[in-house]
Amino acid sequence: MANASRQVLWEYWGTELKRHRENAALTQEMLGEKVFVSGGYIGQFEQAIRRPQLDVAIRLDQILQTDGFFERTWRKLIDDQRYADYFAKVVELEPLATRICDFESMVMPGLLQTGAYARAITVAANPFAPDEFIEEKVQGRLERAKILKEGPADGYWPILHEAVLRMPVGGPAVMAEQLEHIARLMRERKILLQVVPFAAGPCPFMGRMVTLMEFEDAPPTAYTEGVRSGTLLDDPATVKRVAGEYDLLRAAALAPKESLALIESAAEEYRQCASTT
Repeated sequence: MANASRQVLWEYWGTELKRHRENAALTQEMLGEKVFVSGGYIGQFEQAIRRPQLDVAIRLDQILQTDGFFERTWRKLIDDQRYADYFAKVVELEPLATRICDFESMVMPGLLQTGAYARAITVAANPFAPDEFIEEKVQGRLERAKILKEGPADGYWPILHEAVLRMPVGGPAVMAEQLEHIARLMRERKILLQVVPFAAGPCPFMGRMVTLMEFEDAPPTAYTEGVRSGTLLDDPATVKRVAGEYDLLRAAALAPKESLALIESAAEEYRQCASTT
């Protein structure tokens, strides 16, 4: 869900709050007193300036007798926030794709992350966030990974730079588990993964990530991401160019069998390191 679309839904939430409040012949101050917030807060909820806490949404349903409407819609809107606004559309498209190709130059793609790895990444990016926030993000990532159980019809074909294998996210035990996880997916033929080795030198998308998605009844898309931003590309000429650069990555990468051997070797190194610490 794009940021603008989500804001529209919060505005709808606020409009409904105002409508039900007025139907109940309550002022903002009167309703605020009943749900233990100020009248000014009620006004800000109605204008979609401020978003309420869950307990407030529940109390609004009780006072206004709205049969759980405010709680249900609140949960839907907040649940969507497991993903950044700029990434939410990608999450919607992933289950529809017939083929997904990912390239990551520094961290494991989200679809491949274990819970421990995802948690370490999330904590590193949000060092002051409460546990509830961290777990919500981690569960959102693990939820996405469920599409690999069946897999896109034409496969999931990620490419990793070797730096992804060598970056000790979460410590040796977490990395060993993570690399063993993707090795298992490769052996089970759930994914076709290749690694671009350090020896390959410079390659396309260095320091960046890219996702390509193909669909049965829609044109392909490409997604790239920067700092707190992401761009979903659907212009055919642009997507074709990105796909061509991705082909160059494949040419620079190790064959799947060699990639698996490198991953298993790195996993064993991490496992040995974990056992001695």
